[in-house]
Amino acid sequence: MGELLNILPVSDLRQHAAEILKKIRDSKQPVIITQRGRAAAVMISVEAYEKVEHEKEILWLLAKGDKEIEAGQGYDLDTVLAEADLILSQEPS
Repeated sequence: MGELLNILPVSDLRQHAAEILKKIRDSKQPVIITQRGRAAAVMISVEAYEKVEHEKEILWLLAKGDKEIEAGQGYDLDTVLAEADLILSQEPS
């Protein structure tokens, strides 16, 4: 990762929830919430979550394509590129 992680105990989250949510939205960096000294959850902005889900969908489609190629199935290049352009045009900013 290379970056310093934001780590907060759940007690801080309880006391400063609004401030922490603002920090997550503004910084777009995840915050690890600990409970009893152990990582319990990760909070990320909605924007970051949507980006991860979008990237996961693209990776799923690529994996599906690989399986289709191995099975001798699939689509011609023009169809694949058109679908890729459509997916990329929907990418959240």
